[in-house]
Amino acid sequence: MEKRLIMFLFALLQLLLVVNSLSPKHSSAKPNAEVTVMGFVYCDVCSNNTFSTHSYFMSGVEVRILCRFKSASSGTNEMVTFSANRTTNEFGLYKVAITSLDCADVDNLASSCQASLAGRRSSSDLSCNVPGYKTTTDQVVFKSKRSNLCIYGFNALNFRPLKRDLSLCGKK
Repeated sequence: MEKRLIMFLFALLQLLLVVNSLSPKHSSAKPNAEVTVMGFVYCDVCSNNTFSTHSYFMSGVEVRILCRFKSASSGTNEMVTFSANRTTNEFGLYKVAITSLDCADVDNLASSCQASLAGRRSSSDLSCNVPGYKTTTDQVVFKSKRSNLCIYGFNALNFRPLKRDLSLCGKK
């Protein structure tokens, strides 16, 4: 139950970050359509696939994003494939905006996205360098009717230390 709550809070935080970062600088008659794919990477210090009090977000991690969207418009039956590499920022966040897709035309039931750990750009944190959750397809989809924006928020990916610190994490 604790893990689900943490993942829900991650998704909610993702939504708030994206909505704040994508707010229009000026108002326009028709907002740009956009699909945003995003997630976090953290260090799972206790190696239990849970964000604990000892965990922290990791910057400088490369993430590979691959998405396939099926158009829901009645006039076509197209599949759009998109892939990109992104590096996490100082908050462990990676995101990519796909402006060529109209959120209203994307059928989320016929869509699939995947995020995978691709490597580390920064070697500043060598204590947490063993991949934990390497790939995720688990996502939460938010659609905004007002701004024509879809947000695909992934469950968090993580790294672990080579050895678990029993003084911090106990014997479990």
